[in-house]
Amino acid sequence: MLFFLSDYKMIFGPLRLFEYVTFRAAGAAITALLLTLLLGPLTVRLLKKFNASAPNRYEQLLPEEYQNHAKDKTPSMGGLLIIFAIATSALLWANLINPLALLCFLTLISLGILGFIDDYIKVAHRDRNGVAGRVKLIVQFAIAGGVVWYLSTLPETGKFMHQLMVPLMKNPITSSGWVLLLSVLVIVGSSNAVNLTDGKDGLAPGCSIFCVLAYGIMAYLCGHVKFANYLSIPYISGISEVVVFSSAVAGACTGFLWYNCSPASMFMGDTGSLALGGIIGLIAVLVRQELILAIIGGVFVMEAGSVVLQVLSYKLFKRRIFRCAPIHHHFEYKGWPESQIVIRFWILAGIFAVIGLATLKLR
Repeated sequence: MLFFLSDYKMIFGPLRLFEYVTFRAAGAAITALLLTLLLGPLTVRLLKKFNASAPNRYEQLLPEEYQNHAKDKTPSMGGLLIIFAIATSALLWANLINPLALLCFLTLISLGILGFIDDYIKVAHRDRNGVAGRVKLIVQFAIAGGVVWYLSTLPETGKFMHQLMVPLMKNPITSSGWVLLLSVLVIVGSSNAVNLTDGKDGLAPGCSIFCVLAYGIMAYLCGHVKFANYLSIPYISGISEVVVFSSAVAGACTGFLWYNCSPASMFMGDTGSLALGGIIGLIAVLVRQELILAIIGGVFVMEAGSVVLQVLSYKLFKRRIFRCAPIHHHFEYKGWPESQIVIRFWILAGIFAVIGLATLKLR
């Protein structure tokens, strides 16, 4: 919305600032941050008023001495605040006429609705599982499939959707169909990986900040023809608006940490985690750096990978690799305090983000 103020720069010169994506990205981050900080207390009160607390489905896997039953009383659905802050900030600072920015906006809302329904079932029916896993996956694949199909039809991205950028390789791999399938899997996998990580106070939003900022930088580079040519990455017209959206996500997550750090006043729930993970996966697809997500989102890969390995090991060999999965519970078994687990995972997330960005130059 504010982007169009630049049309009146001839009347008032400073309005030209709204043309610059860096200025609007900063504005989006600050707006989302302030919205979450200011509306956080009201959100907590409303969630408590409606008794929007849900039992943690992973907490029950821990021995009694490790379980924190006080968390069952902490309101969930805090992701509503995150989504509201991101959406409002994007409406103000991004140019949603841009199809890539609009796609990010719609994906955020779609996955947020899915997560809200999941949280609502947990809250209303005191059901730890929420929406059936198979149903949730079908909806996620439908959303991700629609997104990837739409991107393949756009002139800005269509010619790149069949190209796979491989870390440390200068030239992309070109294929017909499986690259599109990989893009769908990245969006769905990222959405669920962040969801699995959301098990400790501040863990998922903190790691998401590093991840989305790294991909925001990549989106900026892809939207600048000189940087794109220099780094041998795709130049994608109009992707600069995704930088604004990424900044809004980072700002909202930062503000949410004020209320989600230990001891948490509220949890984001599936409402927030499914949406955040899906947006991270979508931006990875937009900049054509899906494989680097395994590095930049290293913490999310560790969390999701530990669950997969644990399930496979138990089904095949009747033995567990970890004391408990996701892996943050494994370290809890080993006696690590919650704050120690979260801060160390944040440090890892920052390191992974820097390594992932460095791979753009190391070709």
